Amino acid sequence: MKYILYARKSTEEDDRQVLSIEAQLVELQEYAAKEKLEIVASFQEAKTAKEPGRMKFAEMLSLIERGKADGIISWHPDRLARNSVDGGKIIHFVDRGLIRSLKFPTFWFEPTPQGLFMLSIAFGQSKYFVDNLRENVKRGLRQKIRNGVWPGWAPVGYTNNPRTRGIDVDSEKSSKVRKMFEMYATGAYTLHSLANWCEENNLRGNLGKKLVISNIQKNLQNIFYLGLMKWKGEIFEGQHEPLISKKLFDTCQEVMSKRGKVQESHKNNFAFLGLLKCASCGCSITAEKQKGHNYYRCTKKKGLCQEKHYLREEALTEQITSYLQKVSLSSRDTEKVLAALDSEQDKAREDAQSEVSVLKEQLAQVEAKLQKLLDIYLADALSTEEYATKKQSLLSRKVALNEKITDFETKGLSWLEPAREFVKSLNQAANLLSSPNPSEMTTFLKNIGSNHILRNRQFVFAPKIQYELVTERSEANQNSLTFPFWCRGRESNSHGIAPARS
Repeated sequence: MKYILYARKSTEEDDRQVLSIEAQLVELQEYAAKEKLEIVASFQEAKTAKEPGRMKFAEMLSLIERGKADGIISWHPDRLARNSVDGGKIIHFVDRGLIRSLKFPTFWFEPTPQGLFMLSIAFGQSKYFVDNLRENVKRGLRQKIRNGVWPGWAPVGYTNNPRTRGIDVDSEKSSKVRKMFEMYATGAYTLHSLANWCEENNLRGNLGKKLVISNIQKNLQNIFYLGLMKWKGEIFEGQHEPLISKKLFDTCQEVMSKRGKVQESHKNNFAFLGLLKCASCGCSITAEKQKGHNYYRCTKKKGLCQEKHYLREEALTEQITSYLQKVSLSSRDTEKVLAALDSEQDKAREDAQSEVSVLKEQLAQVEAKLQKLLDIYLADALSTEEYATKKQSLLSRKVALNEKITDFETKGLSWLEPAREFVKSLNQAANLLSSPNPSEMTTFLKNIGSNHILRNRQFVFAPKIQYELVTERSEANQNSLTFPFWCRGRESNSHGIAPARS
């Protein structure tokens, strides 16, 4: 009889079970020599047998079916099969007489009804071991995720700690990942430009691979950076340190949803295209070049429109710059205002303690609702989908409250940072007046207001309340927004100029 020697290990990784194949080959060759068995072929494979589809195994059966051999030597039946399909093939080959002998150093087999019965039991035990191991692993992963520990590979910006089996912040990459979120939140960067930025700044994945557009989009949508984890459709709290704030994450999702809309490509570069709507019919305002000048007009996609006139880009730019002048703050005055805000910080930190108490009370209420929700779910009063949806909403609220509490406790008051950003935006308006790229004005106008329309050749929009108040004060002061008139300590805040207190 002619035999085929078959050896297999369970993993394809070279650094795991290294000695397994070698040990099998040595033992099987010694066994074949002792039993005086003729080996005509030898196959070794690094592939799990829990699923069908092993190439070497199929090649071996093909040789047997062609009559090149009529027996198999292997260490144990579980080396041949751990699934019902491959196990069934072996038994079927024995039934057909293609396999006349199976030799195992650790298992007895004869091609008799009793031998086939014992072989079926051996294959069944091997499948049960794999199935039971799979369930045990799944149970362990579920418990790990309940404990707030991510059971998989950490996303870029974090590292897997082999000692604690937890997730640590990557000291080298975390700042770059945070910067990537901040850049995308401005709306001035596409996924493609971020991919180029990552390559220029040597930001790569944890396996050293280059971050492509799909990787970056997935990372920007990953709630893991908030301190949350999504596993099997359910949201869990993680023990790992968040890299970004919820506000920054939500801003990125808003930018991404807007970029997801199909936009037409335009041959000419029109600075204010995509900004305006028609006041009469609500259609978008398009642009075209005529005799060397850019003109803006209604697309009239809904039919007749009262807005029949064109508006030259120079005239539109003049109207926009006129508004920007009203909300502009010079760099010198910006420094003074920021210094005045800094002087308020110590006293405001004391005033914030009452706010922290209120927030902690709200946090306790959310945690109580989460516990109550779990009790209702365990009582089978909610479906899995309803539970996951409600839990996600409550966890999102909990994250937001935790961020506010941290903001109050570390910075003293929640409005200070938004106030600084607001003052800086006023200085940005001043810088835009001298910018050679008028398209930057479009991004700025979208950030500070909404409902940008064109009515009777006039640019109109609804600015956020803080910018509207600045405009009113600027007009009352003859279009001069200067320090100290603009910022009079706490009086300015009480009038809503700094949006922080409103």
